[in-house]
Amino acid sequence: MAERTTLVHAPGGDEPAPAAPGAPSPPAAARPAGRAGAARRCAYGLLLTARPRQWVKNVLVAAAPAAAGQLDSFAVAVRLALVFALFTTAASAVYLLNDARDAEADRAHPDKCRRPVAAGTVPVGLAYAVGGVLAPVSAVAAALCCNAATAVLLAGYVAMQIAYCLVLKRILVIDLAVVTAGFVMRAMCGGLALGIPLSRWFLITAGFGALFMVAAKRYSEALLVGEGEGETRALLREYTVSYLRFVWQLAAGAAVLAYCLWALESDGGGGSLWRQLSMVPLLLAVLRYAVFADRGAAGSPEDVLLRDRPLAVTGLCWGLLYGLSVAAL
Repeated sequence: MAERTTLVHAPGGDEPAPAAPGAPSPPAAARPAGRAGAARRCAYGLLLTARPRQWVKNVLVAAAPAAAGQLDSFAVAVRLALVFALFTTAASAVYLLNDARDAEADRAHPDKCRRPVAAGTVPVGLAYAVGGVLAPVSAVAAALCCNAATAVLLAGYVAMQIAYCLVLKRILVIDLAVVTAGFVMRAMCGGLALGIPLSRWFLITAGFGALFMVAAKRYSEALLVGEGEGETRALLREYTVSYLRFVWQLAAGAAVLAYCLWALESDGGGGSLWRQLSMVPLLLAVLRYAVFADRGAAGSPEDVLLRDRPLAVTGLCWGLLYGLSVAAL
């Protein structure tokens, strides 16, 4: 009796090709395709672990050049784009190392268990390796492309954030100071990279403004924890709600005061009037954000800033007046 021959379609052709007797039905390319799919999922998981939604914070690298009125050339824009990329690389390294270290604890958390490292999409060893490479690369690239001061700041940021993940996030008040310092270092980075002197008013306003945002975020999280909701943080139950309210109110007042003192300081230039007028939208923006902080709805500052239309319009008005003050100098 003639032996039956199974027909399969040749890849890319119209005519069927004979298969060897007893050949398995799944194609031989299935395994490579599966490996390629796993590699794509792993790469996407690495991207998610780097927290793309948090990259908007790194726009603060333009704060010092903007305050000095130095955003008027293509060369400056290119340099700031490079600084943004370098700070994003450093921050991504910290996120990768943090998630690799906390993988076991995250698996027991109802929300954090979905993170790629905790879920097993990204191997723990790979997260450690990629984070361990990105951290020094950001500092070395800053030394080569910018200057030594920028490289030192990035290296200090990474070291501080690793210390925060290991120890400092469990120390009262120090955890607030470290997170605030991270924002201030972002604001300083662009000025250091471009060789722009950082004024005392800029540093005071940036520092207290960052503390306002950080304390308001912790206050919102503490309210949710008190209601049995929200993420679990090591220190949230150590802080009292009234203390966190005091901190963000103090910081908001100090930031507004420092900005007003700077705006009222006479410089003899034509931009003084516009600079003084910019105090109005700045104060309105702080008061508007304080509404969300007081409600306990400032747990995600980026969502408040991007989704609240009146706050966005107020910010645009401040930017217009400040831009006019710089242009008139």
